[in-house]
Amino acid sequence: MQMNNIKPTSDEVIEEIIDEFNFFDDWEDKYAHIIDMGKKLEKLDQSLMVEDAKLKGCQSTVYFHHQKENDNNIKFKASSDAAIVQGLIALLLRVYNNRNSQEILNTRIDFISKIGLNEHLSVTRKNGLSSMIKAIKNAAQI
Repeated sequence: MQMNNIKPTSDEVIEEIIDEFNFFDDWEDKYAHIIDMGKKLEKLDQSLMVEDAKLKGCQSTVYFHHQKENDNNIKFKASSDAAIVQGLIALLLRVYNNRNSQEILNTRIDFISKIGLNEHLSVTRKNGLSSMIKAIKNAAQI
């Protein structure tokens, strides 16, 4: 919960996500929540959907961009042609977007297993999720 325009830390956002997922009783509802998050994600400009921006290691097409801002925070933009992957992108961007390199590198990724994604994603989706996290962490190391 944001107060006085203070941006929540990545750990606070992770706790919010864990609480949200604990609210749902079954995985159909959790999948629907992930897909809904993806539908609310800012659309990627067509000019950014180029071959060089395609993320390797994802079964679905994922376009991934990052840009370091003047305040040293990194702004991520990404998009996928698959609804569930679009939702996973939205989930990751909630945690990592507009953070500085140090915070990105120090952010724990155990929330993925805490909300049950490790057990409920196919192997190819898990590989894609790992590729996205790796791309985010790599962007923070530049």
